[in-house]
Amino acid sequence: MPSSLGSHTVTHTSATDLEPVMFVHTSEARRLIPSASRWNSIEIDFNLLPQSSMANDSIPSQYSKSYQYNLVITDKKHFKRCLYISVSTVFLILALLLLLHFLPSKHHHDRPSKNLTLALNQALTFFDAQKSGVYPNNSPVKFRASSGLQDGNSGSKPANLEGGFYDSGNNIKFSFPTAYTVTLLSWSVIEYHDKYADIGELDHVKDIIKWGSDYLLKLFVPPNTTSDTILYSQIGSANSDAKVPNDINCWQRPEDMDYKRTVSFCDNTASDLAGEIVAALSAASLVFKEDNVYSGELVTAAEKLFESAITKLHPARQGTYTKVDACGGEARNFYSSSGHQDELVWGGTWLFFATGDNSYLGYATEEFDYAVGNETSADKGVFYWNNKLTANAVLLTRLQFFRDLGFPYEASLGASMDMTDSLMCSYLSSQKMTPGGLIIQRPNLGAARLEYAATASFLSKLYSDYLDLLRSSGRSCRGFGFSLDMLRNFSTSQVNYILGENPMKMSYMVGFGDKFPSQVHHRSASIPWDGQYYSCKDGEDRWQFSKDPNPNLLLGAMVAGPDQFDKFIDQRDKQEFTEPSISSNAGLVAALIALHPPPYLPSSKTKGMNLGIDQMGIFAKFL
Repeated sequence: MPSSLGSHTVTHTSATDLEPVMFVHTSEARRLIPSASRWNSIEIDFNLLPQSSMANDSIPSQYSKSYQYNLVITDKKHFKRCLYISVSTVFLILALLLLLHFLPSKHHHDRPSKNLTLALNQALTFFDAQKSGVYPNNSPVKFRASSGLQDGNSGSKPANLEGGFYDSGNNIKFSFPTAYTVTLLSWSVIEYHDKYADIGELDHVKDIIKWGSDYLLKLFVPPNTTSDTILYSQIGSANSDAKVPNDINCWQRPEDMDYKRTVSFCDNTASDLAGEIVAALSAASLVFKEDNVYSGELVTAAEKLFESAITKLHPARQGTYTKVDACGGEARNFYSSSGHQDELVWGGTWLFFATGDNSYLGYATEEFDYAVGNETSADKGVFYWNNKLTANAVLLTRLQFFRDLGFPYEASLGASMDMTDSLMCSYLSSQKMTPGGLIIQRPNLGAARLEYAATASFLSKLYSDYLDLLRSSGRSCRGFGFSLDMLRNFSTSQVNYILGENPMKMSYMVGFGDKFPSQVHHRSASIPWDGQYYSCKDGEDRWQFSKDPNPNLLLGAMVAGPDQFDKFIDQRDKQEFTEPSISSNAGLVAALIALHPPPYLPSSKTKGMNLGIDQMGIFAKFL
């Protein structure tokens, strides 16, 4: 009696001993193998083809070592259904394989655990809250209005200095960190404008940059036959005299300011301030390169200021802006510059990119080693408003990677490349970390300072993208090797710490996540926006030392951060923990956009290298 479909009854017999039945054959491995009679027998049973005139028992087996099953299909309908399902399953598996093959591959670091689009929007919104001057009606920040409209009128050299940004939680406008902020934001746009555009933030960030660059143009008055260069360094006063209301001792919204706003200015001895403004105007000119008129205005001002700052006729006059009381005396308590060589090299490097003029690169490369030799030990390896050398090394390395100019720049660019590799190694091998994993770059401060971690995150991710464009798997320095994944993991870890993955289980950016600082040290955020005028005394008595949360959400403000043991005190009067600033937020924005996943583009256009970075955009003036 023949077995039913699927039976494993085996008979060792010859074909001549069998009744006319339908055969299938299997190998010793028990896999079905087509035979000469297999399809005939099925076709006859299904009546799909005419029955063969050749009897089954007359066909000799082609497989001498086969077993023969007696197979009878008892239900053709079920068999057809099984066949259709099997074929459909095969096609489905093939379709899935093809889909997986053609989907764009992404590195695991392109899947961050945080919502970087939301974080970036919020971090940029902080700058809207810091704007001074005629306040835009379309601003997303609704507890701010026009302020500082008379800035510049009360100085000994009256000028229209309306605009710019309030530096932090006070109402002072410091030129030095403002210029640094514009430079860093511009750099992030030059590299990652495709990412900004993809998430709808390109116009937003460009508006912020232009608000700053418009103001910087006002700060520089070129020399003429009767006077030297004039650079305005500070608007507002930080005088400690409590009897005279000023921007430090008065806890008041900028819209309510009715006290005298002093103006500080310098001549061309303020080389550091000049160099940073040159860098800012030059970098911004590349952001707005499609606007020939405005971009040209920025470059022209940068070239005039740079010429004034590095004149070989008076090299002894070069110095820092805070060494002269009339220029930046009060700023030394907040933004005291430790040297001017790094800013001049920084300015020369950016002016080279903005113009394509090799003379600026010549200056930058010639002076770079000298600037490194004069770097303070506390600042080594730190990129922030006071030290640009690490970032400058990354910029020169970029030049070496993608547009090697050869002689006479090989030695300088090679040294910059070595310095950049050493910087990356210092990030990855650093033993100076908080227990929660935040890098500590200036341990003498007794705090971790999020602003340093943010710029370290930016530079490490940016450098990994450069190496990826070169199809390099990694680099090494002093016997220590590092991969691209190591750089990206470090970069991600620092931003994730800032956004909530830390022992305090809180985001240090206001408004992001479920838990964040509520008593930010900030005048506008801490005083209700209710249409009422509040005096300095009102602010001090009612809000400066209040334990209540701020009535206004200062969205996107990154506070100073925890101490070196990951402890954070959320109190308005503990500004070493709770005060934000435009310069630190600029580093956060740069890190966020660097880590943001790139926009999707068909692999045929990107050849698998869509990193969201513009490899040649910085060389626009060379092409």
